[in-house]
Amino acid sequence: MATPQELALTALDASTADDCIAIVSTHSTANLRWANNTLTTNGLANTCNVTVVSVVDLAGGRAAGVRTRTASSLDDVRALTVEADATARASTPSDDAAPLVSGGASSSFDAEPGATSIDAFSGFASALGTSFRSAAAEARVLYGYVEHDVTTTYIATSTGLRLRHEQPTGQIGMTGKAADLSSSAWVGQAVEQVDQLDVGALTDEIARRLSWASTKVELPAGRYPTLLPPTAVSDLMIYLLYVSSGRDAHEGQTVWSDLEAGTKVGQRVAKPGVRLYADPQEPGVNAKPFDVATATNSFQSVFDNGLGLSATDLISDGILRSLITSRHTAAMTGLPVAPPIDNLILNVGGDGDVDDLVSTVERGLLVTCLWYIREVDPQSLLLTGLTRDGVYLIEDGKVSGAVNNFRFNESPVDLLSRFSAAGATQRSYSREWGDYFPRTAMPPLLIPDFNMSTVSQAS
Repeated sequence: MATPQELALTALDASTADDCIAIVSTHSTANLRWANNTLTTNGLANTCNVTVVSVVDLAGGRAAGVRTRTASSLDDVRALTVEADATARASTPSDDAAPLVSGGASSSFDAEPGATSIDAFSGFASALGTSFRSAAAEARVLYGYVEHDVTTTYIATSTGLRLRHEQPTGQIGMTGKAADLSSSAWVGQAVEQVDQLDVGALTDEIARRLSWASTKVELPAGRYPTLLPPTAVSDLMIYLLYVSSGRDAHEGQTVWSDLEAGTKVGQRVAKPGVRLYADPQEPGVNAKPFDVATATNSFQSVFDNGLGLSATDLISDGILRSLITSRHTAAMTGLPVAPPIDNLILNVGGDGDVDDLVSTVERGLLVTCLWYIREVDPQSLLLTGLTRDGVYLIEDGKVSGAVNNFRFNESPVDLLSRFSAAGATQRSYSREWGDYFPRTAMPPLLIPDFNMSTVSQAS
C-alpha cells in the first residue's frame, strides 16, 4: 500500500493543471460498545481519504476543480487527479481565487501516520468491568460507547508546501439507568488518549445522579434559575460558532448581522470579561495549526489550504472581535482573515465547579445535558431543544430530586449577557455535537431566568 506522502506527491506529479493541492487524511479508529452492564461489540477501522484540488488559469481568472475519494493506490490517485483537472477546465473562474499558500516542508512531513488499536482499551476495559459489577450490585445498568481515533492530515502543493498534523481524540458517552428504567443519567468526556479517561469517576457521577432521582418532582414550564454544566454550555456555544461566518453575517443572514455596519464586529455582545476564542495551541484541546479545506463555502476556501492558524478571539472582553473568514471573504467584508479552527474555548473569569455553584442556588434547576437543538430565529439565534437524561431540582444549595424534562427556548448570545455566576473553564464534551466537534473547554454558567417553554415527555 502506498504511503500518504506517496499518494499526495503522485497527485502533484499527475496533474496537468497550472497548480495543484493534494490533501491526504488517514483515520485509524477503534471503539467499544456496551449495554446492560456487558461489552457487546468492538471494532477497528483504517481509512484513507484523498482530495485533489486542481487550479487552472482561464481568460477570466482562475478556476478550481475538486475531487475527493477513498484511495489507497497510486492508480486511484492518478484517476482522481485526472477528474479534478477536467473539472477545473470545465469550470468558470472562481470568485475566491487567490495565490496558493507557499512554503517548505514541515519537519514531520515524512513521518508515518498515527495509529491506534483495540489494545488502547486494555486498561479502560478492565476498569469498566469493575464498574459493571458495582452497577449490577446496586441495581443500575450501564450503556455506552467509547472511541479512539487518530487522524493524520498531509497537505502537499505545487507551490512547495508540505505539511503534516496528527490529531488523537478519545471520546466517551455513557448512560446509566435504574434497573427498573425509571430514571437515567448521561455523562460524557473527551480526551486525547483513552488512558486519560477516569471510568470510576464517570460511573460514580452516574450513580450520584441516579440517587438524586429517588425523589421526583413535577414542575410546570416557566423561567427558572438554571445551572448549565460545561457539557450543556458546549452544546450552545458550538451552535453559536456554526453561525459565525463573516460572509453570512455581512449578507444579513445571522445574529452577527448589522443593517448599517454589515456586521456587529466591534460592538458589545456579551458581558465585560467574556472571552470566546479558538487557539490551535491551547493546552488540552490543541488542534490543526493550518487550514484544511476540501470544499469552498462561506467559512473556507480551497485556495487557503495550508494557511497558518493562530489564536483568534471571536469575543474578547464582551466585544465581538472577528468572525470566521477566508482570505476572499475577509476582503469582501473588511474583516480580518480568520479561517476556522477545530476548537472553542469560553472563559468568563469564574472559579469553582458545578458543585460550588449548586451551593449558591436557593431554588433552581441543574440541567445536565441538552438534546435535539434547532434554530428558531437566525436573527437572534433563538434556539429550541430538549433536556434529557437528568434535570434536577436545587433547594437551599443542594440537589433535592429529579424534575421532569422541558423544551427550552434560548439564545446563546443572550446567555453571555445574562448569566449571574460562572465557574472555571474546563475541558468539556457536547452531548449534541461532541462526535463532530470534541475539542471544547467551557465553564458552568448559572442563568437566572432560563426559559423552559413547555414540559416535555422526553425521558
